[in-house]
Amino acid sequence: MQLTKQTDFAFRVLLYLGQMPEETLCNLREICDYYDISHNHVAKVAVKMAKLGYIRSVRGHGGGIALLAKPQDINVAQVIRDFEPSLQPVNCNAPACRLLPSCKLKSVLFTAMNDFLSSASQYTLADLLPTQAAP
Repeated sequence: MQLTKQTDFAFRVLLYLGQMPEETLCNLREICDYYDISHNHVAKVAVKMAKLGYIRSVRGHGGGIALLAKPQDINVAQVIRDFEPSLQPVNCNAPACRLLPSCKLKSVLFTAMNDFLSSASQYTLADLLPTQAAP
């Protein structure tokens, strides 16, 4: 399974912010420059992250973003669920699949997806953070 860019960028922002001292506001531009990623994409992700309660956002001069939740309270599987548009491994309806009545692939892939999320749910952002200094 490959995560979408939106989920990838959400994790990058969380990892960057997770390495900052608590309450430190970071500018989106510095995060984008650090990872060499699109400011427009990250801005959209940041808006969604703020709505979901992962980060707080302060507008204006001297503003920025910071983690709202503690790293140990941010579950990896929940981030995936919040940012992936679909966790359905296959779409058997578009186009309609002729194998559907006897196909066992769908159940195998759904089981694998559930196992993936179950495994990811055992980790938090704190588990992903390096033990070294901030970027």
